[in-house]
Amino acid sequence: MKILYFGGQKSGKSTLAEAKALAIATDKPYYLATYDHTFGDSEMGERIEKHRSSRGEEFITLEESHHLADVIQPHQTYLIDCISMWILNRIDEREETLTSEIEALGCVNANIVFVLNDVGSGVIPNDPISRRYVDLSGIIGQKIAALCDEVYEVKLGLEKRLK
Repeated sequence: MKILYFGGQKSGKSTLAEAKALAIATDKPYYLATYDHTFGDSEMGERIEKHRSSRGEEFITLEESHHLADVIQPHQTYLIDCISMWILNRIDEREETLTSEIEALGCVNANIVFVLNDVGSGVIPNDPISRRYVDLSGIIGQKIAALCDEVYEVKLGLEKRLK
C-alpha cells in the first residue's frame, strides 16, 4: 500500500502519517528521514529532535537524504518524512531523474507512507531556485499521488481523503 499525506507547514501531516504507518505495519515500521545534515541549520536540528522524541521507539530510524530506493526493501512498512526535504537535497538534479526514482518506489512491494509539504498554493516565487523547488514539488507530488492507493490533504491536524 502506498499513501500520501500532504499539507502546509505544521499542519499535522507527520503525526497523521506516523499513525497510519503504525496502523498498516505488520512489523516495526521504518522511519526514513530525508534531511541532509550538511546544511548546518541549528533550528532545523531542533525540529528533527522534536520529531525523534515524539515518535519514540515505535519506528526504526533510517537516514537517507538522496537515494530512497537504496534503502526500501520489499514486505516492510516505511514512513518517508519528508519528500520535500528530499527534493531540496536534489534540487540540482534533472526532473526525470527524480521522477524515475519515485516511479521505482511505486514498484516496490512495500507499504510506503509519503509526507509532502504543500508549497504550491502561494504566489509564484521571484527567484529561479525557489520557482524550481515549487515546480518540482508539484510535479513530484502528482507522481506520488498517481501511484498511491490513498491520498490525504491535511489542514489544522485534520485529514481529508482525496483518493
